[in-house]
Amino acid sequence: MILDVGANCHGYKCLHPLFERGLRFLADTDLRALAPGRHEVDGDRMYLSLEHTHGRGRDGARLEAHRRYIDVQYTMEGDEEIGWMPVGECGPPSVPYNEAKDVTFYAARPTSWFYVPTGSFAIFFPSDAHAPLGGRGAIKKAILKIAV
Repeated sequence: MILDVGANCHGYKCLHPLFERGLRFLADTDLRALAPGRHEVDGDRMYLSLEHTHGRGRDGARLEAHRRYIDVQYTMEGDEEIGWMPVGECGPPSVPYNEAKDVTFYAARPTSWFYVPTGSFAIFFPSDAHAPLGGRGAIKKAILKIAV
């Protein structure tokens, strides 16, 4: 799991072959001009999901993990908090893995919480269970999904 400000995103391009293109897309695209929903970047290898939603608070945020994609969650607007816990410590899933949606949910509660302010991002790998939307109020975020 990585937490940083958007201005530093190019420092992570060495972590994955698609990071340079994906992080450049986040930095160079007017995300506010895009409608909520899915936006293709490189087919199923990399796409962007834009969400305009409301935070659920820590009690309402659910731990989830992905097997096929790395999440780069960029806060465009709002007070986002994201919980974190290693997948290996989550115990059995509360909802079986959904292959079509590439998600597993866990009943465990995050061991750590991170404030991800406007202009910041968090990167979650398949070994990172994360509980997004732990903040309150209106939240606009971009989730870049990068195939492992």
